[in-house]
Formats: sequence, structure tokens, C-alpha cells
Amino acid sequence: MAEILRNFSTSSTGWFFMWTLMTIGVFMVAIAIERTYYIWVRSNINAGKFMTEIRKLVKAGDYKNAIALCNSARNKALPQVIMAGLKRVSSAEQIDFRSIQNSVDEGTLEVIPKLQERTGFLAMIANVSTLIGLMGTIYGLIAAFKSVSAPGIDATEKSRMLAAGIAVAMNTTLAGLIIAVPAILLYTFIHNKTIQIVDEIDEHTVKLINLMTGNQ
Repeated sequence: MAEILRNFSTSSTGWFFMWTLMTIGVFMVAIAIERTYYIWVRSNINAGKFMTEIRKLVKAGDYKNAIALCNSARNKALPQVIMAGLKRVSSAEQIDFRSIQNSVDEGTLEVIPKLQERTGFLAMIANVSTLIGLMGTIYGLIAAFKSVSAPGIDATEKSRMLAAGIAVAMNTTLAGLIIAVPAILLYTFIHNKTIQIVDEIDEHTVKLINLMTGNQ
């Protein structure tokens, strides 16, 4: 770790790559924290339990309390979409499948982009950090080989410069991987959770629409 930290010094050959990787790492952490909070805390809900209560109210024709229940958790993804359909039914004189479907689709189109935004940056950061680490590796190897062929330098100094170049190569590679591996893992977890929420929205909205139109 001390060796890696020394490479952030401007006296080190690969300092530019190390600072670039650190900047990317900071953005990765910020995006991961924001997305994790938004997906797992702000948007996630126990879909089964929530929809059980909604279906009871819909079967009883109590759309007012069903909407109130959605309002109590309106920051969550599923209730926000369900509420769009319930409001349409409560305000319509006749229950029409197409109009309810359009209202639900509109609510879904508002929610899904918010669930998916910025998550893709984690995958991009993983790729970019790996490539920047590779650039640092190539740069360090070039510096190492150049030192070997440099004229007028004694063997001791050549050995030192060769070791320094190889150290730059290895440390930038390691720094890039330190960022890339967590970024890929975080992207996978967040992406899979987002897909789960979207699938729950699709499943429960279809069931609710069928229930409401069936009651009519």
C-alpha cells in the first residue's frame, strides 16, 4: 500500500495515471452510494405485502383508501405506478381496459428511467479504469526499457530506473483493477435489483388491471 501511495507523488513517473484513477474511483463510489440508496431504500418495497393490501381494497371497491395507501409510499417505484392506474379508475365513469393500461404505462415510463439512470456509468468506469491502468502499464514498461538502452548510465542507475519503470507498470495495473472489480460487482448487484423492481411492476400492474376490469 505504501508503494502505491508513493506513486501519487509528482516525482513518480506514473503520477498522472494514479491521480486519474483516483478521480475515477471517487466518481465510482459516489455513483454507487447514490444508486444503492435510490434502488434499495427509496424505490424498493415489499411488493407481495403491498399488493395484497391493494387487492383487498380494490375488491371492496375502496379506491380512495387504495390511493391513500399508494400515497403513503409514493416515493417507492411500484406504488407510484399503481397509483396512476387507481386514479384513472376512480375518476372514470366507466372502467376501460385501454385507458387504465395507458395510465399505468405512463406511470411506468416515468419510473423506469429514474431506476436505470447512472447505473451504466459503473460498467463504463470498470472498463475505463482497466484501460487507464493498462496505459500506465505500457508507459511504465516503455520507461523501463528506455532506461536499459540509455547510454552513459552506469549499471546501478540502470537497474534503479528499470525497477522504477516496472513498479509504475505494476502499480497502475493494480490501481485500475482495484477500481474495476468493485465497480463491476456493484453494477451487477444494482442492475439485477433494478430488473427485479421492473419485473415486479410489470407483474403486479397486469394482475391489478385484470382484477379491476374483471370486477366491472
